[in-house]
Amino acid sequence: MATILAILAVMLIALVVRTQMLARKAEAALPAPGAFQQVDGAMLHFVEQGPKDAQTLVLIHGLAGNLHHFTYGMSDLLAQDFHVIAVDRPGCGYSTRDNDGLAHLGEQAEMLWAFLDARGVKNPVLVGHSLGGSVALAMALLRPDRPSALALLCPATHPMPKAPAVFRPLQLRSTLSRRLFAYTIVSPMTRLIQPKVLRSVFAPEPVVPNFQTRGGGWLALRPETFISASADLMGTSGDVASLIDRYKTDLKTPGAILFSENDTVLSASHHGTPMAQYGLPMKTLPGRGHMIPMTAPKECADFVREIARAT
Repeated sequence: MATILAILAVMLIALVVRTQMLARKAEAALPAPGAFQQVDGAMLHFVEQGPKDAQTLVLIHGLAGNLHHFTYGMSDLLAQDFHVIAVDRPGCGYSTRDNDGLAHLGEQAEMLWAFLDARGVKNPVLVGHSLGGSVALAMALLRPDRPSALALLCPATHPMPKAPAVFRPLQLRSTLSRRLFAYTIVSPMTRLIQPKVLRSVFAPEPVVPNFQTRGGGWLALRPETFISASADLMGTSGDVASLIDRYKTDLKTPGAILFSENDTVLSASHHGTPMAQYGLPMKTLPGRGHMIPMTAPKECADFVREIARAT
Protein backbone atom coordinates (compact mmCIF):
# COMPACT_ATOMS: atom_id res chain seq x y z
CA MET A 1 0.00 0.00 0.00
CA ALA A 2 2.80 2.42 0.85
CA THR A 3 4.41 1.75 -2.53
CA ILE A 4 1.14 2.40 -4.36
CA LEU A 5 0.62 5.65 -2.47
CA ALA A 6 4.16 6.73 -3.23
CA ILE A 7 3.66 6.03 -6.94
CA LEU A 8 0.39 7.98 -6.96
CA ALA A 9 2.06 10.90 -5.18
CA VAL A 10 4.87 10.97 -7.75
CA MET A 11 2.35 10.85 -10.59
CA LEU A 12 0.35 13.67 -9.04
CA ILE A 13 3.43 15.83 -8.59
CA ALA A 14 4.45 15.13 -12.18
CA LEU A 15 1.04 16.24 -13.43
CA VAL A 16 1.20 19.44 -11.37
CA VAL A 17 4.66 20.23 -12.71
CA ARG A 18 3.58 19.45 -16.28
CA THR A 19 0.54 21.71 -15.88
CA GLN A 20 2.68 24.58 -14.64
CA MET A 21 5.10 24.12 -17.53
CA LEU A 22 2.29 24.22 -20.09
CA ALA A 23 0.74 27.28 -18.45
CA ARG A 24 4.02 29.18 -18.46
CA LYS A 25 4.62 28.19 -22.08
CA ALA A 26 1.17 29.48 -23.01
CA GLU A 27 1.72 32.79 -21.22
CA ALA A 28 5.11 33.25 -22.86
CA ALA A 29 3.64 32.54 -26.30
CA LEU A 30 0.62 34.77 -25.75
CA PRO A 31 1.23 37.49 -23.13
CA ALA A 32 -1.54 39.90 -22.15
CA PRO A 33 -1.85 42.43 -25.00
CA GLY A 34 -3.99 45.04 -23.24
CA ALA A 35 -4.45 47.05 -20.06
CA PHE A 36 -6.09 46.28 -16.71
CA GLN A 37 -8.90 47.87 -14.69
CA GLN A 38 -9.70 47.00 -11.07
CA VAL A 39 -13.37 46.72 -10.08
CA ASP A 40 -15.05 45.17 -7.06
CA GLY A 41 -14.58 41.43 -7.38
CA ALA A 42 -12.30 41.40 -10.42
CA MET A 43 -9.28 42.73 -12.26
CA LEU A 44 -10.39 43.08 -15.88
CA HIS A 45 -8.10 42.88 -18.89
CA PHE A 46 -9.13 44.74 -22.04
CA VAL A 47 -7.92 45.98 -25.41
CA GLU A 48 -9.01 49.42 -26.61
CA GLN A 49 -8.99 50.50 -30.27
CA GLY A 50 -10.33 53.30 -32.45
CA PRO A 51 -11.13 56.97 -31.80
CA LYS A 52 -12.25 57.60 -28.22
CA ASP A 53 -14.69 60.31 -29.27
CA ALA A 54 -16.68 57.84 -31.43
CA GLN A 55 -19.56 55.56 -30.41
CA THR A 56 -18.26 52.84 -28.06
CA LEU A 57 -18.71 49.15 -28.84
CA VAL A 58 -18.10 46.66 -26.02
CA LEU A 59 -17.18 43.19 -27.28
CA ILE A 60 -18.03 40.33 -24.88
CA HIS A 61 -16.78 36.82 -25.70
CA GLY A 62 -18.31 33.43 -24.96
CA LEU A 63 -17.71 30.37 -22.79
CA ALA A 64 -14.07 29.27 -22.38
CA GLY A 65 -13.05 32.12 -24.67
CA ASN A 66 -11.14 35.37 -24.43
CA LEU A 67 -10.95 38.76 -26.15
CA HIS A 68 -8.75 37.33 -28.93
CA HIS A 69 -11.93 35.90 -30.47
CA PHE A 70 -12.71 39.50 -31.43
CA THR A 71 -9.22 40.91 -31.99
CA TYR A 72 -8.53 38.05 -34.42
CA GLY A 73 -10.07 40.19 -37.17
CA MET A 74 -13.38 41.75 -36.25
CA SER A 75 -12.25 44.52 -33.89
CA ASP A 76 -9.79 45.99 -36.41
CA LEU A 77 -12.63 46.41 -38.91
CA LEU A 78 -14.88 48.11 -36.35
CA ALA A 79 -12.11 50.35 -35.02
CA GLN A 80 -12.07 52.18 -38.35
CA ASP A 81 -15.37 53.84 -37.34
CA PHE A 82 -15.91 53.18 -33.63
CA HIS A 83 -14.29 53.24 -30.22
CA VAL A 84 -13.92 49.51 -29.55
CA ILE A 85 -13.32 47.82 -26.20
CA ALA A 86 -12.77 44.05 -26.24
CA VAL A 87 -12.78 42.71 -22.69
CA ASP A 88 -11.84 39.41 -21.11
CA ARG A 89 -14.93 38.55 -19.06
CA PRO A 90 -14.32 38.24 -15.29
CA GLY A 91 -12.15 35.17 -14.69
CA CYS A 92 -11.44 34.62 -18.39
CA GLY A 93 -8.31 35.24 -20.44
CA TYR A 94 -6.11 37.48 -18.32
CA SER A 95 -8.99 38.84 -16.23
CA THR A 96 -9.41 37.54 -12.69
CA ARG A 97 -12.35 37.29 -10.30
CA ASP A 98 -12.38 36.81 -6.55
CA ASN A 99 -14.41 33.58 -6.41
CA ASP A 100 -16.53 31.18 -8.47
CA GLY A 101 -19.76 32.66 -7.14
CA LEU A 102 -19.09 35.71 -9.30
CA ALA A 103 -19.69 33.60 -12.41
CA HIS A 104 -23.45 34.23 -12.25
CA LEU A 105 -24.85 36.45 -15.00
CA GLY A 106 -25.96 39.16 -12.60
CA GLU A 107 -22.52 39.33 -11.00
CA GLN A 108 -20.76 39.49 -14.36
CA ALA A 109 -23.15 42.22 -15.49
CA GLU A 110 -22.42 44.24 -12.34
CA MET A 111 -18.65 43.94 -12.78
CA LEU A 112 -18.75 44.87 -16.46
CA TRP A 113 -20.90 47.93 -15.77
CA ALA A 114 -18.47 48.91 -13.00
CA PHE A 115 -15.66 48.51 -15.53
CA LEU A 116 -17.43 50.75 -18.05
CA ASP A 117 -18.20 53.31 -15.35
CA ALA A 118 -14.52 53.39 -14.43
CA ARG A 119 -13.58 53.88 -18.10
CA GLY A 120 -16.11 56.71 -18.50
CA VAL A 121 -18.24 54.84 -21.08
CA LYS A 122 -21.82 56.14 -21.10
CA ASN A 123 -24.08 54.48 -23.70
CA PRO A 124 -22.27 51.63 -25.41
CA VAL A 125 -23.45 49.15 -27.98
CA LEU A 126 -23.08 45.75 -26.33
CA VAL A 127 -21.79 43.08 -28.70
CA GLY A 128 -22.05 39.60 -27.18
CA HIS A 129 -21.05 36.28 -28.72
CA SER A 130 -22.47 32.97 -27.40
CA LEU A 131 -22.45 33.17 -23.57
CA GLY A 132 -21.31 36.75 -24.03
CA GLY A 133 -24.77 37.33 -25.51
CA SER A 134 -26.31 36.14 -22.24
CA VAL A 135 -24.06 38.53 -20.33
CA ALA A 136 -25.00 41.41 -22.65
CA LEU A 137 -28.69 40.67 -22.10
CA ALA A 138 -28.15 40.58 -18.33
CA MET A 139 -26.40 43.96 -18.58
CA ALA A 140 -29.29 45.42 -20.57
CA LEU A 141 -31.79 44.15 -18.00
CA LEU A 142 -29.72 45.42 -15.09
CA ARG A 143 -29.41 48.96 -16.46
CA PRO A 144 -32.07 49.43 -19.15
CA ASP A 145 -31.19 53.11 -19.63
CA ARG A 146 -27.50 52.52 -20.34
CA PRO A 147 -26.89 50.48 -23.52
CA SER A 148 -27.75 52.19 -26.78
CA ALA A 149 -28.17 48.85 -28.57
CA LEU A 150 -27.58 45.09 -28.48
CA ALA A 151 -25.76 43.32 -31.31
CA LEU A 152 -25.78 39.62 -30.44
CA LEU A 153 -23.81 36.97 -32.35
CA CYS A 154 -25.04 33.36 -31.95
CA PRO A 155 -26.15 34.19 -28.40
CA ALA A 156 -27.39 31.86 -25.67
CA THR A 157 -30.79 33.38 -24.85
CA HIS A 158 -32.85 30.44 -23.54
CA PRO A 159 -32.13 27.52 -21.20
CA MET A 160 -31.27 24.15 -22.70
CA PRO A 161 -32.13 20.65 -21.39
CA LYS A 162 -28.41 19.84 -21.37
CA ALA A 163 -25.17 21.60 -22.17
CA PRO A 164 -23.71 21.33 -25.68
CA ALA A 165 -21.71 18.11 -25.92
CA VAL A 166 -18.40 19.88 -26.38
CA PHE A 167 -18.79 21.66 -23.02
CA ARG A 168 -20.02 18.75 -20.88
CA PRO A 169 -16.56 17.96 -19.44
CA LEU A 170 -16.84 21.35 -17.69
CA GLN A 171 -19.81 20.22 -15.59
CA LEU A 172 -18.24 20.20 -12.13
CA ARG A 173 -20.22 21.74 -9.27
CA SER A 174 -17.50 21.59 -6.64
CA THR A 175 -14.94 24.41 -6.59
CA LEU A 176 -12.44 21.97 -5.08
CA SER A 177 -12.96 19.46 -7.90
CA ARG A 178 -12.45 22.18 -10.50
CA ARG A 179 -9.11 23.11 -9.02
CA LEU A 180 -7.98 19.54 -8.45
CA PHE A 181 -8.62 18.66 -12.08
CA ALA A 182 -7.37 22.01 -13.41
CA TYR A 183 -3.97 21.80 -11.73
CA THR A 184 -3.36 18.12 -12.54
CA ILE A 185 -4.87 16.51 -15.64
CA VAL A 186 -6.75 19.22 -17.57
CA SER A 187 -3.83 21.02 -19.23
CA PRO A 188 -2.05 17.85 -20.44
CA MET A 189 -5.38 16.46 -21.66
CA THR A 190 -6.26 19.73 -23.37
CA ARG A 191 -2.96 19.63 -25.21
CA LEU A 192 -3.97 16.24 -26.61
CA ILE A 193 -7.65 16.74 -27.42
CA GLN A 194 -7.78 20.44 -28.28
CA PRO A 195 -7.66 19.88 -32.07
CA LYS A 196 -10.75 17.65 -31.90
CA VAL A 197 -12.59 20.06 -29.60
CA LEU A 198 -11.85 22.99 -31.88
CA ARG A 199 -13.13 21.12 -34.92
CA SER A 200 -16.41 20.58 -33.06
CA VAL A 201 -16.73 24.22 -32.00
CA PHE A 202 -15.95 25.58 -35.46
CA ALA A 203 -17.96 23.00 -37.44
CA PRO A 204 -18.99 22.96 -40.21
CA GLU A 205 -16.23 25.47 -40.94
CA PRO A 206 -12.53 24.72 -40.55
CA VAL A 207 -10.60 26.07 -37.58
CA VAL A 208 -9.17 29.46 -38.48
CA PRO A 209 -5.43 29.74 -39.23
CA ASN A 210 -3.16 30.73 -36.35
CA PHE A 211 -5.88 30.12 -33.79
CA GLN A 212 -3.37 29.28 -31.05
CA THR A 213 -1.79 32.74 -31.24
CA ARG A 214 -4.14 35.23 -32.93
CA GLY A 215 -7.24 33.43 -31.63
CA GLY A 216 -6.03 33.01 -28.06
CA GLY A 217 -5.98 29.21 -28.18
CA TRP A 218 -2.81 28.91 -26.11
CA LEU A 219 -4.68 30.26 -23.07
CA ALA A 220 -6.74 27.04 -22.89
CA LEU A 221 -3.62 25.43 -21.38
CA ARG A 222 -3.82 27.64 -18.29
CA PRO A 223 -5.63 26.04 -15.32
CA GLU A 224 -7.52 29.28 -14.78
CA THR A 225 -9.28 28.82 -18.11
CA PHE A 226 -10.82 25.51 -17.08
CA ILE A 227 -11.78 26.79 -13.63
CA SER A 228 -13.54 29.89 -14.96
CA ALA A 229 -15.23 28.02 -17.82
CA SER A 230 -16.57 25.35 -15.47
CA ALA A 231 -17.84 27.96 -13.02
CA ASP A 232 -19.40 29.94 -15.89
CA LEU A 233 -21.21 26.90 -17.25
CA MET A 234 -22.55 25.79 -13.89
CA GLY A 235 -23.29 29.28 -12.61
CA THR A 236 -25.05 30.70 -15.66
CA SER A 237 -27.06 27.71 -16.95
CA GLY A 238 -29.84 28.35 -14.44
CA ASP A 239 -29.52 32.13 -14.72
CA VAL A 240 -30.58 32.16 -18.37
CA ALA A 241 -34.02 30.85 -17.37
CA SER A 242 -34.51 33.83 -15.08
CA LEU A 243 -33.77 36.20 -17.95
CA ILE A 244 -36.77 34.95 -19.92
CA ASP A 245 -39.15 36.10 -17.20
CA ARG A 246 -37.85 39.64 -17.69
CA TYR A 247 -37.52 39.88 -21.48
CA LYS A 248 -41.13 40.89 -22.02
CA THR A 249 -41.33 43.58 -19.34
CA ASP A 250 -37.77 44.81 -18.82
CA LEU A 251 -35.89 44.41 -22.10
CA LYS A 252 -36.02 47.92 -23.54
CA THR A 253 -32.77 48.01 -25.52
CA PRO A 254 -33.12 47.89 -29.33
CA GLY A 255 -30.95 45.69 -31.48
CA ALA A 256 -30.83 42.43 -33.39
CA ILE A 257 -29.29 38.97 -33.54
CA LEU A 258 -27.02 37.42 -36.14
CA PHE A 259 -27.08 33.63 -36.13
CA SER A 260 -25.46 30.96 -38.28
CA GLU A 261 -27.85 28.60 -40.02
CA ASN A 262 -25.43 25.71 -39.45
CA ASP A 263 -24.41 26.48 -35.85
CA THR A 264 -23.74 23.10 -34.20
CA VAL A 265 -23.25 24.52 -30.69
CA LEU A 266 -26.36 26.69 -30.26
CA SER A 267 -29.56 26.41 -32.28
CA ALA A 268 -30.79 29.47 -34.16
CA SER A 269 -34.40 28.30 -33.86
CA HIS A 270 -34.07 27.90 -30.08
CA HIS A 271 -31.96 30.94 -29.21
CA GLY A 272 -32.53 33.37 -32.06
CA THR A 273 -36.03 33.13 -33.52
CA PRO A 274 -37.96 33.58 -30.21
CA MET A 275 -36.19 36.88 -29.47
CA ALA A 276 -38.07 38.73 -32.22
CA GLN A 277 -41.08 39.02 -29.91
CA TYR A 278 -38.87 40.95 -27.47
CA GLY A 279 -37.63 43.40 -30.07
CA LEU A 280 -34.50 41.58 -31.24
CA PRO A 281 -35.13 40.22 -34.77
CA MET A 282 -32.77 37.62 -36.17
CA LYS A 283 -30.69 37.59 -39.33
CA THR A 284 -28.97 34.41 -40.50
CA LEU A 285 -25.67 33.60 -42.15
CA PRO A 286 -25.75 30.58 -44.47
CA GLY A 287 -22.99 28.01 -44.37
CA ARG A 288 -21.39 29.26 -41.19
CA GLY A 289 -20.76 27.72 -37.77
CA HIS A 290 -20.67 29.03 -34.21
CA MET A 291 -17.40 30.96 -34.29
CA ILE A 292 -18.44 33.71 -36.69
CA PRO A 293 -16.47 36.52 -34.99
CA MET A 294 -13.38 34.75 -36.36
CA THR A 295 -14.69 32.93 -39.43
CA ALA A 296 -16.86 35.78 -40.73
CA PRO A 297 -15.40 38.97 -39.24
CA LYS A 298 -16.53 41.22 -42.09
CA GLU A 299 -20.12 40.01 -41.97
CA CYS A 300 -20.18 40.39 -38.19
CA ALA A 301 -18.61 43.85 -38.34
CA ASP A 302 -21.12 44.98 -40.99
CA PHE A 303 -23.97 43.68 -38.81
CA VAL A 304 -22.69 45.52 -35.73
CA ARG A 305 -22.07 48.67 -37.75
CA GLU A 306 -25.63 48.62 -39.09
CA ILE A 307 -27.09 48.33 -35.58
CA ALA A 308 -24.82 51.00 -34.11
CA ARG A 309 -25.64 53.49 -36.83
CA ALA A 310 -29.37 52.90 -36.42
CA THR A 311 -29.32 54.04 -32.77
